Amino acid sequence: MPPYDPSTFPPFAVTVDLVVLTVRRHALCTLVVRRGEPPFQGRWALPGGFVRADEDLGAAAARELAEETGLCAQDPAAPAVGNGAHLEQLATYGAPGRDPRMRVVSVAHLALAPDLPAPRAGGDANYARWAPVDDLLGHDGGAGGESESQAALAFDHARILADGVERARSKIEYSSLATAFCPPEFTVGELRRVYEAVWGVVLDPRNFHRKVTGTPGFLVPAGGTTTRQGGRPAQLFRAGTATLLNPPMLRPEV
Repeated sequence: MPPYDPSTFPPFAVTVDLVVLTVRRHALCTLVVRRGEPPFQGRWALPGGFVRADEDLGAAAARELAEETGLCAQDPAAPAVGNGAHLEQLATYGAPGRDPRMRVVSVAHLALAPDLPAPRAGGDANYARWAPVDDLLGHDGGAGGESESQAALAFDHARILADGVERARSKIEYSSLATAFCPPEFTVGELRRVYEAVWGVVLDPRNFHRKVTGTPGFLVPAGGTTTRQGGRPAQLFRAGTATLLNPPMLRPEV
């Protein structure tokens, strides 16, 4: 291989950004942090950070996830853990002007977990909170004169968030990803409310129950019941071994 001079190439950094989605109070929410330093000081942003010299992209995303939420990235091949979260690579964003500090390429990751506790801020963030995605994505202008929940996201994070939400919305149509929003044991009604929160629709309970219980390997009876949702005892299920839904659970047109 002929020698080359690395100094002839422009320097750039690599970051990971996290779209962390959960369902809180029957609404699809994402984790956002208020930036404590320039650029975009005081603006809301997705959690993330620079990739260290000695780690790969997956390790960097898992580290940021643990630092921001206390969650561990769940290995699909390993038994489920109490604080595990689904983590997958989403997309790469590298527009030249996306970060005013220097050329920065971000590899975004999507993380999904059941109802999560209040987050803690770290790094260059001075506050962290869960925000309904509808509030964040229903806005594309400046922050002036708007409520705190509707202030524009920093960098290109609105686009990254929109891509992450669409990934989740489309994948629960044909995969078992919706169960990643549920605790280890859940009812059909709780799973239905996940679909309703992610899609932003109201589903017919009987039709939904028939579809999810009639798909081989999607749900497995857990051997118990619960009344935590009120009313009559409801049967508890666990996620089965099926990773694909056939036929798919197509979202209603709205």
